[in-house]
Amino acid sequence: MTTADKPRRIIHPLLVRVAHWINAFAMVCMVMSGWAIYNASPLFGFDFPRWATLGGWLGGAIAWHLAAMWLLAVNGLVYLGYGLLAGHFRRHFLPLRVRDLLRDVKDALSFKLAHQPGVYNAVQRLMYIAVLLLGVLVAASGLSIWKPVQLDSLVDLFGGYDIARRVHFAAMAGIVAFVAVHLALVLIVPSTLLPMLSGRAPRRSDKNLPKQEPQA
Repeated sequence: MTTADKPRRIIHPLLVRVAHWINAFAMVCMVMSGWAIYNASPLFGFDFPRWATLGGWLGGAIAWHLAAMWLLAVNGLVYLGYGLLAGHFRRHFLPLRVRDLLRDVKDALSFKLAHQPGVYNAVQRLMYIAVLLLGVLVAASGLSIWKPVQLDSLVDLFGGYDIARRVHFAAMAGIVAFVAVHLALVLIVPSTLLPMLSGRAPRRSDKNLPKQEPQA
């Protein structure tokens, strides 16, 4: 039986797929417009290249950033609600054990991490939990920068406006690093991309699972 003839199972529900691609679009807009805002008042001794920014000027960048923020916020709340109520987070991201993480890190470094569509290994679980927490941090720090007077208690929680900006930048950098690793692994294992479009993957018995393929 060929791969095309094998019965297929749904591994990514429609809502998860839609949320994934909306999130990808909104995140790209937020990062690029955020870099343009950063360039107007750099925190560090460098600027982002103009081609990597969005908005054209400070006012345009802020408009793009706020528009993408609302799209990302609504999409994130829908995904968060689904993840909690439907058990998506519990099934895919938990449990996360130290011994499993150490084993999968070792396998990943030696390119022996087994790939099974729809099943998250310990490294993936840690990465997805971390990026969800970074999302909360970048949102909270972003709100404190956007409305420092109205949300002065939140600003104080971060230790001041300047520190909130640095926290926001660090959280953004962590999310960008996650996306870079995610895209690199998709390029290494392109078969993981199609299920995120169709939602389906071939049913495979455990004995037929590949042993030498890193997972995206």
